[in-house]
Amino acid sequence: MYEGHMTMTPTPPSEPGSTPPAPPVPLAALLARPDLGLRLLAGPEDVLLHWVHTSEMADPHPYLLGGELLMTAGVQLTDPAHFVGRVVEAGAAALAFGVTPVWDTVPAGLVEACARHGLPLVEVPPRTPFTAVARALWRLMAEARLHELRRVTEAQQSLAAAAARPAPVPAVLGALASRLGGRAALFGADGTETAAAGREVPAEAARALRDLAGVLGPRPGGPASASGDGGGLRLAAYALGGGDGLTLGVATERRGPGDHTIAGVAVVLLSLLTAPHRGADVTVRDGALVRLLLGAAPAEVAGTLGPGPWTVVHARGGDGTPFAAASLAAALGTPLVDAGGTTGPGEATGPGGSTGPGGATGPGGTAPGRAAGVVRLLLPASSPVTAQSGWTLGVGAPVEADELSAADAQAARALRRAEATGADLVRHRPGGIATLVDPDEAAAHARALLAPLTGPLAETLRVWLSLHGGWDRTAVAMDIHRNTVRQRIARCAALLGRDLDDPDVRMELWFALRSR
Repeated sequence: MYEGHMTMTPTPPSEPGSTPPAPPVPLAALLARPDLGLRLLAGPEDVLLHWVHTSEMADPHPYLLGGELLMTAGVQLTDPAHFVGRVVEAGAAALAFGVTPVWDTVPAGLVEACARHGLPLVEVPPRTPFTAVARALWRLMAEARLHELRRVTEAQQSLAAAAARPAPVPAVLGALASRLGGRAALFGADGTETAAAGREVPAEAARALRDLAGVLGPRPGGPASASGDGGGLRLAAYALGGGDGLTLGVATERRGPGDHTIAGVAVVLLSLLTAPHRGADVTVRDGALVRLLLGAAPAEVAGTLGPGPWTVVHARGGDGTPFAAASLAAALGTPLVDAGGTTGPGEATGPGGSTGPGGATGPGGTAPGRAAGVVRLLLPASSPVTAQSGWTLGVGAPVEADELSAADAQAARALRRAEATGADLVRHRPGGIATLVDPDEAAAHARALLAPLTGPLAETLRVWLSLHGGWDRTAVAMDIHRNTVRQRIARCAALLGRDLDDPDVRMELWFALRSR
């Protein structure tokens, strides 16, 4: 019914060593550029190009990653059949051959070898430099990336809006099926289809999708997703995070670059909407959270969100997919507010001007120092936040609904401290102005500021400042003469070029000495 191989845990498109974080481009799109004058001599034109590599090695196999357009002028081409065989073995997508100055025409043996292996062979005319081909491919990839981001953004907004409707589960399934151009179905733990939307599929595909959903099942610690083919369609199944064995199944004619992300958003929303033991107050609260997803300011939803207090959590970890973030949200018993990623063109802007991937915005609408790959969650302060395997957590202080921006900043700083110290979880603790500064940045500033001072001078300055500039008390504390204290402090002032009678200077030096 479906392929024997399954994607048990989703692999991000940007995984190092596989493909770049931009969609591949069909060779046909490059051939269609009249300014390049490229001509296909052998092989199909519908292959996908992930990148460009130029090589004049007799055997480029060790230097190829697979999926590239290999460009060569044939400087060391002596055995076309062997050369093409090695290129195919390395997984290159296509071969581009530049005529002149080495060869006047593309060697016939090269054309024959490419045709025999089914490797696309492109002739690059003398007037077209290899750099022009590479630049054109990168531009096409950038355009494809922008198109994908816009598509995912629109889909996420559509799914979030569907989740706020009176019958949210059918609405989300319908929005998902519409965006992917196929069928979306919800399966119970026993494999029964409980809800579905989209176009009908052949009976063989329906059975294969049900079987694929059964591969996931309600087993604890089982795979989060699986994929395959059946009935001429591309199939995918995703386990929901509610813990009751529900599975989302999707059947489409093709699988686009952004489909995985779009399905991940649906998984998050459906996990929230189908969570067991949902009381009326929880439903109202979740509706407020969806409004936050749609861009509402916290003050606008404070009434329905509840008086609080609320806790904001920042987390980094997992495998970088929406499914890992959804599992974390389910483990903490809260909807996922924002699954972070590197922002880029075409991404939506949230309340207060914050930017989040695909328009999913977190509490408060601002993300000071927001780093890529950070997941933000919102949950009642009464819900315990515990360390989660594979994640590093930063937890803000409990706040009311109209103070979520401050809690968001606290959680971000707590996460940075957790990562700096190697802790699994760090909670915000009120600690004055000093806690607002990144420890690494403070230490770097302290080293630069105090660099002119020797160890004895720095220690004398520290003790002197701690005793409010008392000469005699400093002398007693350090067991040195009071004149020595005066000489050392005067030397510190001269080396630093600072007026130590200025309270602002004293404060800065004290913080620097504390941060060393």
